[in-house]
Amino acid sequence: MAKDKLIGVDLGGTTIKFAILTAEGEIQQKWSIRTNILDEGSHIVPDIIDSINHHLDLYQLDKDRIIGIGMGTPGTVDLEAGTVKGAFNLNWKETQNVREQIEAGTGLPLTMDNDANAAALGEQWRGAGNNQPDVAFITLGTGVGGGLINEGKLIHGVAGAGGEVGHMIVEPGGYLCTCGNYGCLEQYASATGVVHLAQDFAEAYVGNSKLKAMVDNGEEVTSKIVFDLAKEGDYLANEVVDKVAYYLGLASANISNILNPSSVVIGGGVSAAGKFLLDRVEKNFKQFAFKSTRDVTEVKLAELGNDAGAYGAASLARNSDRVIA
Repeated sequence: MAKDKLIGVDLGGTTIKFAILTAEGEIQQKWSIRTNILDEGSHIVPDIIDSINHHLDLYQLDKDRIIGIGMGTPGTVDLEAGTVKGAFNLNWKETQNVREQIEAGTGLPLTMDNDANAAALGEQWRGAGNNQPDVAFITLGTGVGGGLINEGKLIHGVAGAGGEVGHMIVEPGGYLCTCGNYGCLEQYASATGVVHLAQDFAEAYVGNSKLKAMVDNGEEVTSKIVFDLAKEGDYLANEVVDKVAYYLGLASANISNILNPSSVVIGGGVSAAGKFLLDRVEKNFKQFAFKSTRDVTEVKLAELGNDAGAYGAASLARNSDRVIA
């Protein structure tokens, strides 16, 4: 029986998304379950096993047709050992033997990586990266994550920290980051970073601005509100967006000057601002990029949305040589 199906699992703090794909990357079925983080996250892996087995039965899909399971997960992944540690949003305080458990429970080989890396692979394979071998991915959410793909493979580095673009220093001596350094991209281009900038800019601004009035009145300000006000012409909000775009353009240029990718793909919640943000990022990118990079690297918006992780996870399985004896 030909092996012609892939299973992608995108493990998140609130939801676990699953997809069954063809070997070419077409999603045929997808579903999701709630992530149960109770009891130190001890239910998560058994729930994944049960859900995969149940849906293979439901779809009458023989396991002999499955090439493998790929999974993107929060935390630090030991690729050799198949373990995950430091996934605090899953309530995983100790190292988890994820691969061993899922392979034993499903009888299928599992390949794992960090969730941002998986999303990067998804965009590279089936999204804005157009299946080009050299793609950089930046995802803007509560924090800033990313993945760097060189010659078709993720860059992991010697300790698995390759691709931590959110901790690139873009403002030496700037805002204190949760990592302990000062001036990381995450502190300026994440959803929380945008709000931090807005608050600081509002404090120093003396003109008329709805954004300033909201900050001064103690009203809740979100990154979406900042971008919406900027689109409406609010001067202060536009100053904030310009600063965010400056840092993103600088970071994109620095990545590109080193790796020379075909594209830098920007995704995540903050990227929902779309072309309004992208045009400004691109302007700064062109200012900072080395000419040979500037001429060939395109700054683009991600295309896959919430499916990026599942596509990328399936790609992990597709390119793995892992088998169960």
